[in-house]
Amino acid sequence: MKRIFFSAVAFLFLASVSAQSNLQDTMGTGDSRSANYGFAEEEFRRGVQSYYRGAFNESILEFEKALSYLPGEPLVLDWLGKAYYKAGIEGAALQQWNYEKDSGHGGLLLQNRIEIVSDRRVTDSAYGFTQRFTEAGSYPNFNGKNIIFSQPVSSLSNNDGTIWVVSYGTNELLQFDVNGTVIRRNRGPINGFDRPMDVIRLKNGNLAVSESAGDRISILSGSGSFIKYFGSRGCGQGQFVGPQYLAEDEFGNIYVTDFGNARVVVLDADGNGLLHFGEKRDQFDGLKSPTGIAVCAGRIFVADSVKGGIYEFDKSGNYIGVLVNNGTFSRPESLKPWGNDYLLLTDRNKVYSVDLASGAVHENAVTGKGRSLITSAVSDRNGNIIVTDFKENEIYVMSKMTELVGGFFVQFERVISDSFPEVIVEVRVENRKRQPVVGLKEQNFLITEGKKPVQNFKLLGEANNNDFADIVILIDRSLSMKGYEEQLSGAVKELAASMDGKGMVTIVSCGSVPVTEFSGKPQQLSDFSARALKNSYSASPAMDLAVRLSANSLINAEKKRGIVYITADGSENLFTQYALSDLTAYLNNNAVSFSTVLLSQRALSDEVSYITENTTGLSYYVYRPEGLGDVISDIIAIPSGLYQFKFTSSFATEYGRKYLPVEIETYLLNRSGRDETGYFAPLQ
Repeated sequence: MKRIFFSAVAFLFLASVSAQSNLQDTMGTGDSRSANYGFAEEEFRRGVQSYYRGAFNESILEFEKALSYLPGEPLVLDWLGKAYYKAGIEGAALQQWNYEKDSGHGGLLLQNRIEIVSDRRVTDSAYGFTQRFTEAGSYPNFNGKNIIFSQPVSSLSNNDGTIWVVSYGTNELLQFDVNGTVIRRNRGPINGFDRPMDVIRLKNGNLAVSESAGDRISILSGSGSFIKYFGSRGCGQGQFVGPQYLAEDEFGNIYVTDFGNARVVVLDADGNGLLHFGEKRDQFDGLKSPTGIAVCAGRIFVADSVKGGIYEFDKSGNYIGVLVNNGTFSRPESLKPWGNDYLLLTDRNKVYSVDLASGAVHENAVTGKGRSLITSAVSDRNGNIIVTDFKENEIYVMSKMTELVGGFFVQFERVISDSFPEVIVEVRVENRKRQPVVGLKEQNFLITEGKKPVQNFKLLGEANNNDFADIVILIDRSLSMKGYEEQLSGAVKELAASMDGKGMVTIVSCGSVPVTEFSGKPQQLSDFSARALKNSYSASPAMDLAVRLSANSLINAEKKRGIVYITADGSENLFTQYALSDLTAYLNNNAVSFSTVLLSQRALSDEVSYITENTTGLSYYVYRPEGLGDVISDIIAIPSGLYQFKFTSSFATEYGRKYLPVEIETYLLNRSGRDETGYFAPLQ
């Protein structure tokens, strides 16, 4: 007699089926029922393994087969929904999850997943600038009796999730991780900082720190090591008395609000004085007490703490007009760009956003403390606002109210059990709007097996820190591209060269049928010619199939990855097999960015514009012979919330046929999120 193995998943099936009397007739009894469990178990195991290989279409078929043996089984419905989600078919995913929920399974975790995915499908991927923020936590300024910082006055966000904070009272520049732990303490040059006031990151990666009592600007390396001074005390060119807030323009010129001389001083990238402005002129009665300053699209904005308004100047220092009228604010301090269209301003115990187009003002946050003096507010890598309160000696982390209520969206991406009992898992952490959460540490996670903590748990790494990416160059082969072969050849060579020999590059040509033309190291494309492409020009290139083929080649690639589409306008491309919403969902749900390089000055087609604007990709780049290096660097700079862990499992595997559950919880300040999954050990 043939032996039948019953695993944990079979017992889960039994429990669910026994509660569904309507399945009894279809299941049968005795041997036929046992056979159904066995067949379903085998298809389910294959489906889970296909899912973790990135073969989502295969896993869908295998889960569907499992359901044909065990209709309505909640665990299979859950996995089928996950497979549809990763395949970009979110409508079908929600349908399966709702079936599971309606059967009384899944609980709050499933309900939260349904709400988040449903919300992402019908709303923008970003929060509006009128969003309300509230305190999610704060960083302590004492450790026992030891002072950590005093009079925090300004801050600066880093790409790895950490922040720099200027401690005015202790003459230090401190670097904090996302948990509020000091990981670097910098006191400046040999003689130390002299009342540091503001810090900005320069275009060359260095830091600039204004010293209000030292009447100088200190230039530091990106890690905080002192390099040199700029400026001196006085009222001449390139001099100041009590320098406060800083900004930099696209040419590397540094703008300093000179409090003592009631003006703005402009230095070049080498520290030489260029000009100063803000004094009384024919149509302007002059700055009284300049504080915050920001440079946005060639426009200079300066706040005045006495007048209570914001003023606009051009880069030559000419007065343009009033952005926000006098008296609107009580005592404005810091003024920083927020996105492309807004400024973030602090005023006593409040934080405001200011519309650059209209000057409209919206209150975003209040500390609730009457004696507060908020001297800076900046957006961090995770979408929070970091607020420094000078008088209250507080550093607040302000989060969106909806995020505090809803928590994180945590997803197991992959489980690797080839070396069982050592297991490796990859987990993605995002907010409810798909924005990655970066900078988390091992202490922010708890992994359990069957609700019991795992053994030898260790954080292996964070994809956000990777300095390279795998790239697919997707080439339009529509008829309109015939006249751009020289530009196309140059663009491909420039993109490959800017990868600096790191990562892998694949070329896919988008003709009537998409073709993979090349896959290898970027340096192999140093002599690339468009004439060598095998795919013929087409009057009807299948763009949707080409995007899917490009994304498929990146599913198991490096964790930072993207498609760069090269076209003249994309107007001849066809989308007949896949809906645009499914294509963008497939890219987004697998963290594949999509960027477009235009070889002409023509407008991009609506379909390609939709994909570019609705993915985690970037904007449009117009090809110029001097280079496209910023395309690759921008892709690498896209934040990633993917983390990799390893642990030792304590489960018995039943020769690799037992379904092994694993859970994860993520915590940061007052926010949390969790996910559950399972896997199979190798068959023995």
